[in-house]
Amino acid sequence: MEALIRELLVKIGEDPDREGLVRTPGRVSRAWDYLCQGYNKDPREVVGEAMFKADSDEMICIKNIELYSMCEHHLLPFVGKAHVAYIPKENIVGFSKIPRIVDVFARRLQIQERLTSQIARSLMDLLKPQGVGVVIESMHMCMTMRGVEKQHSTATTSAMLGAFREDRGTRNEFLNLIQGD
Repeated sequence: MEALIRELLVKIGEDPDREGLVRTPGRVSRAWDYLCQGYNKDPREVVGEAMFKADSDEMICIKNIELYSMCEHHLLPFVGKAHVAYIPKENIVGFSKIPRIVDVFARRLQIQERLTSQIARSLMDLLKPQGVGVVIESMHMCMTMRGVEKQHSTATTSAMLGAFREDRGTRNEFLNLIQGD
């Protein structure tokens, strides 16, 4: 990867041997390894043994989960927050595992629509709950620093599965819980 970054620097008109750029190929390579670490992670392994029998069938919601991802179309970042809820049937998972699952999928080249669905489907598969709701709100650098250059625009996507799709009251409860953030 370092050779590719060095070549990129030359292609954009830079001197990769310039003092400030000499170590840039290595830094960029390590950064991309970090930004794309989700390819090497499996949600089942992330959850591990932190799944427990449910004592309740009430909604569990973790909101304002920061996320950082890379747009697969322009290789530019998009940043935002995810709101995730589920209604247990048999299993619950430790609270910290929900943001970790978000990161598994966010730390890949993505489009926001797919990211939203992957999180929801993963939780449905892992927990077998009554339903899952996921809403993601993000700002995309491909829209703010190039292209249409709209600095304050955000994209919102949602995935509603099971009870969140079938029951308007459940869906509305979730949406009310995350409003105003």
